[in-house]
Amino acid sequence: MSPEPTGQRRVPGDVLVHLRRTRDHLDRHFAAPFDLDHLAGLAGMSRYHFIRSFATTYGVTPAAYLAERRVERAQDLLRAANLTVTEVCHAVGYSSLGSFSSRFREIVGESPSDFQRRYAADGNPRIPGCYVFMAGLVETRGPGGTATQEKPDGGGPS
Repeated sequence: MSPEPTGQRRVPGDVLVHLRRTRDHLDRHFAAPFDLDHLAGLAGMSRYHFIRSFATTYGVTPAAYLAERRVERAQDLLRAANLTVTEVCHAVGYSSLGSFSSRFREIVGESPSDFQRRYAADGNPRIPGCYVFMAGLVETRGPGGTATQEKPDGGGPS
C-alpha cells in the first residue's frame, strides 16, 4: 500500500463504508429535506463525528454536497425540461426561490434564469413540464408542494 501524502487525513475503511452509504442516500433522495441527524444515524455516528468524517473523505460537508447534487439536477432540468425556475427550485428540494437562486449562482456562476435562457437559445427540443411530472422524473411533494401541485379541494393546478 502506498504511503499517504503528508498532512492528508483519512477515515478508517469500516467508516468509509458507512459514509458511502450516506452519500448514496443523498444522491437518491436529494429532493428530501436535509436531516443531519438521520444521515448521521445511517452512518452510525454522532452528528459531529459524521460531519468531520464526511468532510475529510469528500472535501465538503454533507450540506454542501447535497447543495451541489441539487444544483446539478436543477441544471439538467433547466436544460432539458419546459419548467419554470420556481418549479425546478421545488423539484430539487428547495422551498425558497431566493435560497435556490443564490446557491445556484454561487455554484454555477450565473442565475438559474440566465442558465435556462442560454440553453433555450440553442433551440433544442425540451421535455414538456407536464410529462416530467407525470412520468415521476421529479417529485411533486415537499414543503409547500410545487407550483403545479393540485389544490387540496381538487380545484386544479395552483
